[in-house]
Amino acid sequence: MQKIKIGFLGAGGIARAHAYALQSLKFYYSDAPEPVCELVTSARKESREAFAANYGFSQAKPMEEFISNKEVEAVFILGPNHSHFEHLKLALQMPKVKYIYLEKPVCASLQEENEIQNLAENISGDIKIQVGFQYLQTSAVREARQFWKSGILGKAIHFDLKYYHGDYLRPEYREERVSRLSPAPDGGAMADLGSHGISLLMAFFNEKLRITGALQGGEFHDVPAGSDLFSSISLFDPESHAVGNLSASRISSGSGDLINLEIYADKGALRYSSQNPTYFEYHLEGSDQWIKKMVGSHYKPISSFPSGHVPPGWLRSMVHAHYIFFTQHDPDAFIPDLNHGLAVQRIVRETAEHLLTFRNHFTHD
Repeated sequence: MQKIKIGFLGAGGIARAHAYALQSLKFYYSDAPEPVCELVTSARKESREAFAANYGFSQAKPMEEFISNKEVEAVFILGPNHSHFEHLKLALQMPKVKYIYLEKPVCASLQEENEIQNLAENISGDIKIQVGFQYLQTSAVREARQFWKSGILGKAIHFDLKYYHGDYLRPEYREERVSRLSPAPDGGAMADLGSHGISLLMAFFNEKLRITGALQGGEFHDVPAGSDLFSSISLFDPESHAVGNLSASRISSGSGDLINLEIYADKGALRYSSQNPTYFEYHLEGSDQWIKKMVGSHYKPISSFPSGHVPPGWLRSMVHAHYIFFTQHDPDAFIPDLNHGLAVQRIVRETAEHLLTFRNHFTHD
């Protein structure tokens, strides 16, 4: 079995999820390589050493020793949003690296976008970069996309996507996460949550989606005025001429972790909700009924462990994301490469520009 030596740039909460997914690969896929947890780094010595001890990494080193390592073959970039671009550049300089898993967002400014575009043109074809839009690998989303792409439902007319949390309604939660209250595009609901929604819409439609306007809501005395707690954007698909809305929220009470997608077309409609993750639904015009397409955790024909009818979860999609990252053995998967990450980032950045215009015109007395 192929062994791949792994290095983590970051040792926070999302890094724990990736460690879990890597170590779970062998249970789901007989042809997955064996990840060897070699090295982890983070800004704080205590956190990286605790992470290495808890999750089976051989070494915990400062950044300069991480970058000079000559054994690591796969780097997972898992630090704060504003560090992703610099860490990508550093990872590309490591001598043996052939895989880079880049958590979203890929960068935090237009200048960095332009620099990544230049980088992308010169990256060796031997290096695989995948961006961390794990929701694309949710089993029901994966099959819903295949169904939509079949053309059975016809041409899209309009769509709606929501990604809602309610955590930032609590003052103590906001206080612990002050760094995440920076204005878009570095921080905020659209960058953090909405980017997943943009990625989903681009996977169902295309990466040419254009933003036409944005709204922003939510005010708290301890939150900077420019911080994006809730935002909604209007989108236009220049290929199908479909239009729609995408909203992202950190302050929607009672929403839990809600992703809701609806697409309406001239021959039918499709919908998916993370509140019912075992299936998606579709409607054929003239049938007078919605049909549930049960999916469960079946990644046919690749895997159905422990069985196809078991309800899927967020971590399950991350395990599959790691599988396709290393093997690319799923021809039905939409794989978010660096260009996809840049396409999503374009919308996130343009959202920030529209939100600034909105605030300047409508929220000043």
